[in-house]
Amino acid sequence: MARTVLLPVLLLSFFLLPLASLALTQDFCVADLTCSDTPAGYPCKSSVTANDFYYHGLAGQGKINPLIKAAVTPAFVGQFPGVNGLGISAARLDIEVGGVVPLHTHPAGSELLFVTQGTVAAGFISSGSNTVYTKTLYAGDIMVFPQGLLHYQYNAGTGPAVGLVAFSSSNPGLQITDFALFANNLPSAVVEKVTFLDDAQVKKLKSVLGGSG
Repeated sequence: MARTVLLPVLLLSFFLLPLASLALTQDFCVADLTCSDTPAGYPCKSSVTANDFYYHGLAGQGKINPLIKAAVTPAFVGQFPGVNGLGISAARLDIEVGGVVPLHTHPAGSELLFVTQGTVAAGFISSGSNTVYTKTLYAGDIMVFPQGLLHYQYNAGTGPAVGLVAFSSSNPGLQITDFALFANNLPSAVVEKVTFLDDAQVKKLKSVLGGSG
């Protein structure tokens, strides 16, 4: 009986050992941003310095979008080549009073939000039962948003809110639901059918968000 159980374990170890050896042959792969991104990440740069593992871009407030009164400043692989292949990245979130980060998803990574200033109301929606999970976050609080699920944040306080965000991907992606629906050239008639909104509402949102059709 022991031999029967041990054999699959030995076979699994035999097949995994070459993969483990490959993983140990390279400490990192700093992205060569002159090349195209691929599903496996960017190719590796041939010449690497300490600056490739350092990024100062989150030190100050990002450029506020006047429509949503918020700024999301990314430190994804495109801005921070050193995270290529490491399965991590970051961003800074600045939300003015009355500001909001509308419903959106990150198709390739989960998100961890750490509030450093102000008050942030946040939540996400499960994909199966459409259950909503919401919390009000204060400085020092964290909340996780599982990969691919619709989620949002907005300023629920009386002063500016700031948060630092970590992702489980070097390039988590971003799709904002409102922009996906109304900032494109999908004909209004089609948008009306798939959203149950009337013509006036669809055209108003397309006008606000820069869509056509």
